[in-house]
Amino acid sequence: MTTRITIVTTPVCHFQEEVRQTLEALARDYPLEVREVPVDSPEGHALVNAHRPAMMPLVLADDVYLSEGPLARQSLEGLLLARHETVPAGR
Repeated sequence: MTTRITIVTTPVCHFQEEVRQTLEALARDYPLEVREVPVDSPEGHALVNAHRPAMMPLVLADDVYLSEGPLARQSLEGLLLARHETVPAGR
């Protein structure tokens, strides 16, 4: 099962590249569909209004709040492990 990750992005955010790199690394072991939504788009406004993040980027997994600001790799990997009930190769 593919996990859909949504990143609500801003023009200036120093955590966004770190989040992208974390997701890129996890995508080697888990099926992820990652998309970015600009905060100033209608969808971005709606997501920010719904989740009220104190920091950006806002990260959702299958439309459910996951994190804001820096992404804790362990939190996302724990979710992915539970969904796939398998340990990636090399672990």
